[in-house]
Amino acid sequence: MKKFNNLIVLGPLLYAIHHFEEHIIFNFIEWKLKYFNHSAAALSTEAILSILVCVLVVFALLHLVKDNRASAYVILYVLFTIEVINAFFHIFFSFYFNDFSPGLITSILVYLPGNYLIVRAAFQEGYLKSYAEYGLIALLGTVTFVLFEIYGPLVIALSIISSLLYFAWFNKRLADKGELS
Repeated sequence: MKKFNNLIVLGPLLYAIHHFEEHIIFNFIEWKLKYFNHSAAALSTEAILSILVCVLVVFALLHLVKDNRASAYVILYVLFTIEVINAFFHIFFSFYFNDFSPGLITSILVYLPGNYLIVRAAFQEGYLKSYAEYGLIALLGTVTFVLFEIYGPLVIALSIISSLLYFAWFNKRLADKGELS
């Protein structure tokens, strides 16, 4: 039994729980508008929830079907972008503004432990070979999150396309080397 495969399917659930805290229990939009200037062209939180849950499900399913390092890298990138860097956002800005950021509780209690277990399983099962690999995934996830915050939903579409292109390229490279599972 692969723990990594079992854990990544929790990604959409973790995101939904976090979203519940942000927008049902508390009012994250009100908090965010207090500190950040955002354009009116942004999608609604329901649209973002729907899109990102679908993205998480699609890339988790891609990994469950392909089950190789290429698909693992992509789902790790998506999880880092959507959940891990988001957790650091809530933690950092809660301290920076000395004001509770809605989403902080699930960031600490759900996102970080859940993603720690996922990354640990990725290392234990050989999907990740080095900290440098995960560091690059983390860097790309951070850049994507920041670009999304600056430019909005277009970044999601470009990220999905880039992820699929990367997967196709790396999957072919693994096949050429005979490393596919």
